[in-house]
Amino acid sequence: MRAQHEQEFSEYADARWPVLVRAAVVLGCSLEEAQDLAQTTLLRCLRAWTRVRAADDRDAYVYTVLLNAHRDSHRRRWRGERPTAEVPDSHVADRSAEVDLTDAVHRALADLSADHRAVVVLRHLAGLDERRTAEVLGVAPGTVKSRLSRAMDRLSASTHLADLAPREQS
Repeated sequence: MRAQHEQEFSEYADARWPVLVRAAVVLGCSLEEAQDLAQTTLLRCLRAWTRVRAADDRDAYVYTVLLNAHRDSHRRRWRGERPTAEVPDSHVADRSAEVDLTDAVHRALADLSADHRAVVVLRHLAGLDERRTAEVLGVAPGTVKSRLSRAMDRLSASTHLADLAPREQS
């Protein structure tokens, strides 16, 4: 039975890894922090796999763990310089447009409150419905609707994203 549980968890973790990393990035983590957060989330879920697999919605349970781990990491995270042993290669392709886009999206998302970012991640990235999102966040479905509406209004009015909108040609 234990081997079956391990196999089931392994398959689940492999399938959910990329989405968990993306969700963590949208929550404001760097790629490395997002990978650490996804790993922490899956480790916690492995330890509680019996509860996770018995949940009505495994993904909702896992996203709850992800959000809690994210909150925990922000409580004690140092936000200073991060030295590295390797100097980046100076002969890299020009990715400035991609970097600008990523930066604009990150800045726009950073302007949102943590609650609004969480709703955007759960609804649009994780694809949870309003009821599941409300369960994960521990709020009423109406709160999810209002937070999402406010978040989308702020994103659409964001000056960080203004240059990304298609321009009308005269």
